[in-house]
Amino acid sequence: MSLARLRAVPAPTEEAQRQDALDAYAVVDTVSEQAYDDLVRLAATLCDAPAAAISLIDRDRQWFKARLGLDQTQTPRALAICDYAIRTPEQMLVVQDVADDPRFSTRVVSLGGRPLRFYAGMPLLSPDGHALGTICVLDAQPRELRPAQRAGLEALARQTQHLLELRRYALEQRRLLNEREAFAHRLEAAQADLQRRHEELKHSASHDALTGLLNRAALAQLRGSPEAMRELESAPYALLLLDVDHFKQVNDRYGHLLGDRALRAVADAVASSVREGDVAVRYGGEEFLIVLPATRLAQAYEIAERIRARVARSSLPFALTVSVGVAAGEPGRDTPERVFDRADQALYRAKNLGRDRVVADDTMLRE
Repeated sequence: MSLARLRAVPAPTEEAQRQDALDAYAVVDTVSEQAYDDLVRLAATLCDAPAAAISLIDRDRQWFKARLGLDQTQTPRALAICDYAIRTPEQMLVVQDVADDPRFSTRVVSLGGRPLRFYAGMPLLSPDGHALGTICVLDAQPRELRPAQRAGLEALARQTQHLLELRRYALEQRRLLNEREAFAHRLEAAQADLQRRHEELKHSASHDALTGLLNRAALAQLRGSPEAMRELESAPYALLLLDVDHFKQVNDRYGHLLGDRALRAVADAVASSVREGDVAVRYGGEEFLIVLPATRLAQAYEIAERIRARVARSSLPFALTVSVGVAAGEPGRDTPERVFDRADQALYRAKNLGRDRVVADDTMLRE
């Protein structure tokens, strides 16, 4: 190529795209790597040159990924002959004598204290044709490259490009893996959130919103479960039917907010008195049902009395009491409906006897 033709070569176009292409490799300012160092050594050996480098043209500097015979790790871009070389990305730039070339004679570059006289650089290209930098050889003596050396330097440029592409591919795979992992984490979190919402819906469908106890729908579900009923009726069991005394007066006198507090206080007394495996249900407005599996009448009475006493000690601005009816069932003899009726009758007697008391069913004693 003639000097006149070289002088006519414009500065690189689409510089922003070229810089983006270089940035995609995330290679600038990385540590040295044997594979790149080996290519530089091969270039110097092949071209009988004392210095060689893989030079990457960054925004305002020339940075060496690998170098031999050069003390500097980078130079200003304005001094880089490689910056000129990338303006003809498909061709090798060979400067036989830098001192005699007006394009470069003012660029003060030295090799071991001696001025640079010879340069040959083959541009390194991205797949879309952007010049990233060069693989170059340098000498302090004017000289030329033989055809075989030119061909070898071009081959080494291709190998350097392959190395860079492998790096970019590895980065892309890592990015995709990170994205997949992030997606998997988001999916896992979404599934956990969905499960949580599902559990909340199940809980809200089966629990009373005010007291947190089971509601009548949950009781009906248990009643309709053959397995649950078999387990209940496999041993003696008891039912407690509890009603808040004079609850309408509480609402009328103190308002519904304090009325709600009263119901929560009763529910807390129930929840803190029953055992694991017992079933506590808000059966109606101020009525509660407690199912006590594997429980005899005397033990059920003790539990009911414990609930009544705790309600009476509730921290409320008014006195609160409950009446409780207790009934027991025997396997193979009593149906749950019959036991419920007897507990209801016992509750009725508790209220007739003055409220704030527990009354146990005495049907078996009378039969």
